[in-house]
Amino acid sequence: MKQMRRAKQQLSDADALKLLKEGTSGVLALNGEYPYAVPLSYVYEEGAIYFHCAKSGHKLDLLKACARASFCVIGKDQVISEEFTTYFRSVIVFGTVEIIEEEAQLRSALRLLAAKYSPRESEAHLAKEIEGALASVCILKLHVEEMSGKEAVELMRQRTKCAY
Repeated sequence: MKQMRRAKQQLSDADALKLLKEGTSGVLALNGEYPYAVPLSYVYEEGAIYFHCAKSGHKLDLLKACARASFCVIGKDQVISEEFTTYFRSVIVFGTVEIIEEEAQLRSALRLLAAKYSPRESEAHLAKEIEGALASVCILKLHVEEMSGKEAVELMRQRTKCAY
């Protein structure tokens, strides 16, 4: 992968991973006749990102033709109008997407998603929702091969000032 042009603004691997774990939505980009980018909820777990979707549709058609993808999460996006800039922090990953078909893996991924987005629900309620979703849901697993994060130079300066 190419070196980041503004390497001073690059987040550490730990900070990029933290942003990825804490984010709630991102944009999955796929190859097609035209580039296709779609916002999705997700969960990160042990080197992979999981998404849920319908069992048919444009995403799946594109993934069957080319499994390579990128995924971007914006963790901070603060417009500073008087400075004509944005204080941002983001992470982008590259990898290949696998369509999960094995039921135990489907259940596991749905449990991860439910734990992230509905952490206060009872086990019984989560189990009922997962059971009801199994017949109609598809799980995509993005195997993270490359990851990099970047932040606005102003945030980088604030962070390095605090470090001394």
